[in-house]
Order: sequence, then structure tokens, then C-alpha cells
Amino acid sequence: MSALFWGVAGVLAGRVGRRWLGRLPRGVLVRAGWCEAAVACAWAVTALREPPWWWMPLSLLVGWGAVLLGACDLRVRRLPDVLTLPAYPAVAVLVGLAAAHRPGVVLGSVAGLALFGGTYLLVRLVVPAAMGGGDVKLAGALGMAVGAVSVQSAVAVMVAAAVLTLVAALARRTRAVPHGPAMLLPSWLVTLSGP
Repeated sequence: MSALFWGVAGVLAGRVGRRWLGRLPRGVLVRAGWCEAAVACAWAVTALREPPWWWMPLSLLVGWGAVLLGACDLRVRRLPDVLTLPAYPAVAVLVGLAAAHRPGVVLGSVAGLALFGGTYLLVRLVVPAAMGGGDVKLAGALGMAVGAVSVQSAVAVMVAAAVLTLVAALARRTRAVPHGPAMLLPSWLVTLSGP
């Protein structure tokens, strides 16, 4: 019953998100049904995992954000600030909620932010062509979320993202592949495991 409820809620959240993407200043049009189905699946899977109530909102948020940001990056090769920047306070609030039940998540979240965000920023500064600014902005917020699980999870997500991007580049025989989806999918999977 819970998975069905969250699946239906995911359809609605996906629809709201898809419409919001289309109304952005440099709108991103996504065919009807794609965001709805993806968010519904992500939210139903989250419910099936039966995380503690105080952790579930973070996993739901990362799943919703992964679908919307992944759609943006795949469609127009952009991770808009209007999505990446508000992720910081949203994740911080949800990590704070989790910290009331598991205080250690705050330290992990801060370490994840520094490690994931710092590594991506360093790569961007040293080799600007290797990473987009949106990837750097997204990395910090994702680092906060996965770092709340564990600092090792942040490292694992960075490695997985690099490998997935490399595989996509080899499959498409081009270096110009969006990196956002490769960051987002493993981040969401990590949040499913909880702290």
C-alpha cells in the first residue's frame, strides 16, 4: 500500500516537475509521461525499501531531483542553477531532520560536501573543459546527501559517476556526454540505503 501511495504521489510530483522545467527562463521541454513515470518508480522503490520516516524525505528529494536534473542534462546539456542551488538548503534541512535521530549524519554530510564538491571544483579549475559549472554546483549538494550516509559513499559515487560517464563516452564514441545523470543515479541509490 505504501509503495502504491508513493508511486501515485510520484506521478503527481513528476508532472509538477516536468511542467516547471518547461516554464524555466530557458525552458526544458520533456515529453509528457517521462518525468511522471520516472519519479513514480523512484518513489515507489524508496517506499519498498521502508526507510525510517526521518530519512525517507531525503531519498524522495534526491530521486525527484535526479529525474528533473537528469532530464535537463540529457535534453539540453545543462544543469540549471534554479534547480542546483536550491538543493543546498533543501538537503541541509532534510539532513537536519535526520540528525535529530542520528546526529552523526551532519559531520558526514559536511565531509561529503567538502569531498565531492571540492574534488569537482578542483577538476573544473585545473581542466575547465573536463567539467561543466552545473556539475560542480550539483556535486556539493549531492555530496551533502550521500555524505550523510557515509563519507565512503561520497567516494563511491564519484568513482561510479566517472566510470558511467566513461562508458557512455565510449559507447557514443564522443567525449561530449552529459555527466549529471552519472552523478545522480548512484547518489539516489546510495540514499536508498540510509545512514
